[in-house]
Amino acid sequence: MTEKVYVNRTLNLRKIRIIGFDMDHTLVRYHSEAFEETTHRLVVERLIRSKKYPEIIGSFAFDYNLAIRGLVIDKRKGNLLKVSRHGAIRAAMHGTKVMDFHDQKLAYGSTYIDLRDSRYSAVDTAFSLSTASLFMQLVECKDSNSSLALPDYEQMANDLMSEVDGAHRDGSLKGLVRKDLDKYIIKDPDVVEGLEKYRKHGKRLFLLTNSDFNYTKLLLDYAIQPFLKDVKHWSDLFEFVITAAQKPRFFFDSIPFLKVDLATAEMTNQEGVLVPGIYQGGCAQDFTRDLQLDGDEILYLGDHIYGDILRLKKDCNWRTAMVIEDLECEVEKNKIVEPIQKDIEKLMNEKHPIEVKIVDTISEQIEKKLSKSSEVESLQKQIEQIDEKIGIKIRERQNHFNPYWGEVMRTGNEESYFAHQTERFACIYMTKLSDLLEMSPRTYFRAPRIPMPHEMS
Repeated sequence: MTEKVYVNRTLNLRKIRIIGFDMDHTLVRYHSEAFEETTHRLVVERLIRSKKYPEIIGSFAFDYNLAIRGLVIDKRKGNLLKVSRHGAIRAAMHGTKVMDFHDQKLAYGSTYIDLRDSRYSAVDTAFSLSTASLFMQLVECKDSNSSLALPDYEQMANDLMSEVDGAHRDGSLKGLVRKDLDKYIIKDPDVVEGLEKYRKHGKRLFLLTNSDFNYTKLLLDYAIQPFLKDVKHWSDLFEFVITAAQKPRFFFDSIPFLKVDLATAEMTNQEGVLVPGIYQGGCAQDFTRDLQLDGDEILYLGDHIYGDILRLKKDCNWRTAMVIEDLECEVEKNKIVEPIQKDIEKLMNEKHPIEVKIVDTISEQIEKKLSKSSEVESLQKQIEQIDEKIGIKIRERQNHFNPYWGEVMRTGNEESYFAHQTERFACIYMTKLSDLLEMSPRTYFRAPRIPMPHEMS
């Protein structure tokens, strides 16, 4: 079912000799809402304890819908933004309130967002949703309680991100996952079946994750090991398991590999050419050289547009695939709203010739110095009536998606910035790994021909 894998650039799996996987949210799926709610609660506690934030923030309730992937945090103004492929702001929230068009224009004018500016932070992974939601709640709390000793927006953002990073780094979050794997981790036997199928076709497999060895082992023991049939242990399934990889540094820096002992977790310096096994650190340059492969013979799948895909595409010539779990629900909703979209397109087609007639009539009046006629006014009323119908249909369509932000991959008729990055840097993308693995390892993915505007006239 090739429609489950979406193609940006032609990719022939027959030419791929080794396939690599990120672990979190790619090879191993999470119950995202449960994990993000736990992250939200833990970070609130850390802000109160470590940064001396007021106790009132402990009453914040987590709202999973408050943010979607692909948004941008404006740390300086305390806003959450949705931008188009060109970086134009198309929707915004301040605190937990949607900014109307007038307020948005007052705040930004015709500004185009440049994510290289440190005032902006991208919400580019499923692990970022709680960060964005909590930031907006902190902004709302500060604006509503002037007597509270809360720092400015930018400092709150930096404090928040520091505590999120700390919770990941010191094992606080992973410790909670460890205690209740059923709550946070999804077991998917289809993934294991697919991996073993690919090995039968001669595909070599490797794992490349930023998680440390102990957490990697925990998740693989839980989500992969129980479903193995062709091999006895997950260390036999993956030719290489590379932990604590420090992506995206792995793709552009020169970091030595450390060999990890599966039984003891002890590490030693890796000497000579890489051999199958478990490692920590390392770099793509050494990995590609030691395997004696060309970059385009390696396919890597991840869920992080920056950490897994963008820098890899810029700094290596590996092929790329992106897992976007947010799309699973969105794809189904797009099917539901298809009749509404057709109604909108029909109304737009009715509107266009009337607009052309208005332009032609006014132009003729100016050029021939004719007096104004009532025809233009009549035509404008027709457009207003059509616009009203279009507005109703647009709102009806939007009701099927996120109540604040709509679709992940679109902002109105334009592609979102996140969709643009996906299109630019991911050769193929899918909603979950099993979508790819259920297909033949000999599949030839052909990119569709996308007509340019001048070809559609």
